[in-house]
Amino acid sequence: MSLSAPPPVAVRTLSAPAAARLLGLWHAAGPAYLALADGLRAAVLSGSLAPLTRLPSERELARALGVSRTTTSAAYDRLRELGFATSQVGSGTVAVLPRSAGLPVRPQAPAGDGPLPPLSDRSGPIEMSQATPSAPDALHGAYQRALEMLPAYLGTGGYSHLGLDVLREAVAERYTARGVPTTPDQVLVTTGGQQAIALLATTLVGRAEPVVVESPTYYHAIEALQRAGGRVIGVPVGDVESLASAVHRTRARLAYLVPDFHNPTGRTLSAEERDTVARLTDRYGVTVIGDETLTDLDLDGGTVPGPFCGDGTDSRLVSVGSASKSFWGGLRIGWVRADPQLVQRLARIRQALDIATPVLEQLTVVELLAERAEILPARVADLRGRRDHLVGLVRHRFPDWDVPSPAGGLCVWTGIGRPAAQALAGAAVAEGLRIGAGPQFTPDGSAQDRVRLIYTSPAEKLTDAVDRLERAWRRITG
Repeated sequence: MSLSAPPPVAVRTLSAPAAARLLGLWHAAGPAYLALADGLRAAVLSGSLAPLTRLPSERELARALGVSRTTTSAAYDRLRELGFATSQVGSGTVAVLPRSAGLPVRPQAPAGDGPLPPLSDRSGPIEMSQATPSAPDALHGAYQRALEMLPAYLGTGGYSHLGLDVLREAVAERYTARGVPTTPDQVLVTTGGQQAIALLATTLVGRAEPVVVESPTYYHAIEALQRAGGRVIGVPVGDVESLASAVHRTRARLAYLVPDFHNPTGRTLSAEERDTVARLTDRYGVTVIGDETLTDLDLDGGTVPGPFCGDGTDSRLVSVGSASKSFWGGLRIGWVRADPQLVQRLARIRQALDIATPVLEQLTVVELLAERAEILPARVADLRGRRDHLVGLVRHRFPDWDVPSPAGGLCVWTGIGRPAAQALAGAAVAEGLRIGAGPQFTPDGSAQDRVRLIYTSPAEKLTDAVDRLERAWRRITG
């Protein structure tokens, strides 16, 4: 006798009004039920709609969106067909994430909905929503040398709450070489830059306290700050006067910025703007986190102003760094540069999460940092070529779009000329392409006319991605 797996149990509920806000302008052209299903599927894939969320009833969602119940019923049927939802009598419809998430499936249109755009043969889904470059050739050799160093650590328990001394020294030397004298006791090694941000949020944000961020900004930073209980307030990117005003008005004790090759806009704060931010810490007592994970990716060879932490003496200027963008995301090595007392406090709190960072990967990053002068030029040149290829293609295919060429970083913050970002992201999912809709990167759901496009893939895959993007655009524009 075989036992079937129990149906997934919802751990949260999405109301119909919240679903309407999440979807935004979800429908532009074509069958409404497909556009609705695509929008919900894109929300699950992007993380803005968490799996195991109970969706609104068909009737409630139809009322909130101003469509027929037939449309919402067909959309839910479509989600179940694709494996993105499951339903059980008495439990409603629950969003889930299937193993085949993102794979295109040929739609089956019910009578009366008209013909659907054809889905061409393709090799599989294309990921244009994660800014994660592939590893450099030097990574394998760095791991080999790290393995040779590993025996010296095998006689220990393997836990180093602050990070291995040799890596903390290497990170401190890197800051010192950039003009900011730094000692190892000012460095905490974390399991990736994201853990560094989450630790700072957990440590420095109280329940319902205001936190000021740029809008748009790094999505997972918003998420970490909100999960820590913060009330996230957005100000325009690079507008330090608005930043000062928001900090003063809300009495925020924490702000989060991406000073170099901002994710997603690509903007870099000038030296004067950094000085203004530093003065805010004294004037208002606010701690400012500078996320420098993209600092090494200077594609046009401009001079990045000094490290965000200024001369290193301001204890309220905290820097976050990572090996993920410079070298490889699979390393999961990040760090915080901060006042030694804050470093110790963060180290105590992180023990409730993962105790310490893997030893072998720390040793590997030591090797990579020692060779960064040889590794990074080739990496930057490769990314520059991919950026130019994507920007040229998108400008040619979509002459009415605003397609900037960022001076650094990994993404293009693209204006599509109408508030249809979520509809486009949903239609792209149906074409086997994942992109980031603008509202995902804002605390208030704005940027409806922007999408984030990543250029970390090889040129041939970027060409395929733009082909799919064009088909998705036709889906929503008719």
